[in-house]
Amino acid sequence: MRTARRWGLRLPPMVWDSVLPALLLLHIVSTRAPQEFPVAMVLTAALALPLVWRRRAPLTAFGAVAAAAIVQWLMDIPLPADIALLVALHTAAANSGRHGTLVAGAIVEGGALLACLRWATEGAFLPPFVAVTAMVVAAAVLGVNARTTRAYLAALEERAARLEQQQDQQARLAVAEERTRITREMHDIVTHNLSVMVALTDAAVYAQHRSPDKATTAMLQISETGRQALTDMRRSLGVLRTDEPDAERHPLPGIAQLEALVDHMCAAGLPTRVEVRGGHTHIPATAQLTVYRLVQEALTNTLKHTPTGTRAEARTRCSTETVTVDITDSGPRPQFPGATPSRHGIPARLIHPA
Repeated sequence: MRTARRWGLRLPPMVWDSVLPALLLLHIVSTRAPQEFPVAMVLTAALALPLVWRRRAPLTAFGAVAAAAIVQWLMDIPLPADIALLVALHTAAANSGRHGTLVAGAIVEGGALLACLRWATEGAFLPPFVAVTAMVVAAAVLGVNARTTRAYLAALEERAARLEQQQDQQARLAVAEERTRITREMHDIVTHNLSVMVALTDAAVYAQHRSPDKATTAMLQISETGRQALTDMRRSLGVLRTDEPDAERHPLPGIAQLEALVDHMCAAGLPTRVEVRGGHTHIPATAQLTVYRLVQEALTNTLKHTPTGTRAEARTRCSTETVTVDITDSGPRPQFPGATPSRHGIPARLIHPA
């Protein structure tokens, strides 16, 4: 069958399973005497024809062949078609469990014993019995090996499909996480810079007649804030060109840029003080960016939701294992039903590798 497949002959399995029965029947037609032909032909057909359906119903085919072999033994007619028992045993072992294989093997071995007792030449029982037993064991072992190999290949295919599915899931999760990160960055950048620009614009409108110099300064700060927002958006979206001058002038914001952030908030009308304790050069850039965004978001919310005159303070404490950020403001105490918070602001603790 494998050789035929290499040559491109892809026939149904039942066609290949019909080859052995046809050969056995042809052998009977060509070798039996006319007086023996009818009985030998019927017994050969009973032994060989069930092999045609051995793949669809292996145990049923084995039972039919075994029953025909018992009738043959009772009629005392030895036939070459007894090889069908080995083929049926191989098929049963390849398609049933251990219990079915043992039962089928015991039946065939019992038949081999009976056949050798009746048809072996006098004084020569042991050699043919050992030979037939070896063939029975070989057929059963080859069938079990075929079943084991098929199960192993099926397990490998299932594992490969599961790994591919897991990789697809991980890829989708990575894409979702990246989208979430970009969305969060866009929210922080747009919300903060627009809030600052709105506050500066209101201040410029208010001061344009009374103090033109302050209005001009506010407008320049609005322009600088807008450019900074564009630079941050390009960086977050990953489309900043290598030849973009902003790439060198504006690295990823971190703890060192908190002073500049506080200056922007003061210019927007929120008096803010920043305090940084401990060295931060050993802190990873991602952790520093998180600290910066946390302070930025908290101060932006303070600017948007607290009355004029509110003061804010951002304290950052850096150690070898943690970065603690504490942002407080002097605005009205928020009301929490059923709770009595002890202070204003947003406390946060970030733990990063030392």
